[in-house]
Amino acid sequence: QVQLVESGGGSVQAGGSLRLSCTASIFTNYMAWFRQVPGKGREGVAGIYGAQWMRYPDSMKGRFTISRDYATNTLYLQMNSLQVEDTAMYYCAAGNSARAAWIDAPLVPGKYEFWGQGTQVTVSS
Repeated sequence: QVQLVESGGGSVQAGGSLRLSCTASIFTNYMAWFRQVPGKGREGVAGIYGAQWMRYPDSMKGRFTISRDYATNTLYLQMNSLQVEDTAMYYCAAGNSARAAWIDAPLVPGKYEFWGQGTQVTVSS
């Protein structure tokens, strides 16, 4: 079982930045950030396989950057130019399928076996 602990959420004004962190108890092949607002499903924000294969939805490209530190098993999400619409609970997720399986649909929640508890991000105008 993989334990994932997120941190770094909070309140920020539109145009600001936040960096989320997620520490994993052990290494996994791939990790990702998802977000969810009440009444809606989880939306993929960014995914990473190993340390070099990153995937983002078009709406996040250029604003969000995912990275991971192998030495500490920590995943990061740097979020810049935040907008009110980015307000959500952000979840860290991890999985261990092969890269070929992940790369087909890297931001589908069903690809991920392990989930953190979430950290709230609130962006005000």
